[in-house]
Amino acid sequence: MKQYTDTLMMVQPVNFRYNAETACNNYYQKVIEGLTDEKAQISALEEFNNLVNKLRANGISIIVVEDTKQADTPDSIFPNNWISFHSSGDVGIYPMFAENRRLERREDILETIEEKGFIINNVIDYSEAEQDDLFLEGTGSMVLDRVNEKVYASLSKRTDEDLLIEFCDDFEYTPVIFTSYQTVNGTREPIYHTNVMMAIADDYAVVCLDSIDDKKEKKAFVKSLKEDGKEIIPISEDQVNRFAGNMLQVCSSDDNKFLVMSDSAFESLHPEQIKAIERYNPIIHSSIDTIEACGGGSARCMMAEVFLPKAMSIV
Repeated sequence: MKQYTDTLMMVQPVNFRYNAETACNNYYQKVIEGLTDEKAQISALEEFNNLVNKLRANGISIIVVEDTKQADTPDSIFPNNWISFHSSGDVGIYPMFAENRRLERREDILETIEEKGFIINNVIDYSEAEQDDLFLEGTGSMVLDRVNEKVYASLSKRTDEDLLIEFCDDFEYTPVIFTSYQTVNGTREPIYHTNVMMAIADDYAVVCLDSIDDKKEKKAFVKSLKEDGKEIIPISEDQVNRFAGNMLQVCSSDDNKFLVMSDSAFESLHPEQIKAIERYNPIIHSSIDTIEACGGGSARCMMAEVFLPKAMSIV
């Protein structure tokens, strides 16, 4: 089992814009003055295509799925929140906080993945929890250490502890639970998604320790990472605000590793932080300013990792 994969599923947007339904607890979203919905879509599509092209140029396989205008899905560009793919052949489907984000779940995407030669053995669907106002937004809510079979999860309105435990039972992971915070108008508010404040790679982790206010939780968090031999590369809350925690380690078809992030994240890093990351792998970064501002998510949120087994070709 590897921490990273060479295949990603990404959704090309058709109606991207600021989503008012998510802004109530995603404090990273911003209203850009003078930016119409039409201009937001045009910019987001250009940013999406540029990132896809950079990834492909480095040997990473991208399954691009086009969004549909049949439903109003302004955040479809962030598929990792509603679906996850696992090496067991299992697929997780997740309950979403915003009602218009629930429309992103599409069965035809599973068919597309299978048409690309991947095997889906079982679909585990947690979405009924929405009826009880309980949510667990995929690998936004959960940062998976796939090798050590741990889930790092920061509790929030979008990350329910009971659902997290259910996921861990189903997928055989051990939970590492805490709450991370950001300062909003002088008040400490829970960070909406775990993958905003941390990223797990094979031999290191990029984390904002300053966001974990509880000392016991922070101590247990650090202990868990260190006992698995991870080098901790700390980032600040200001860097989190520029999406420096929203990164993903991937690899090329010939197993060259990379860490993917936005230009904003990269430009926020200090030289010693970049040096620490590049001891393990090169960095791929791309400008996704409109996506980050309107969507409140960054590069990692745009990539759903495909770990499914591949069907054997018959000659």
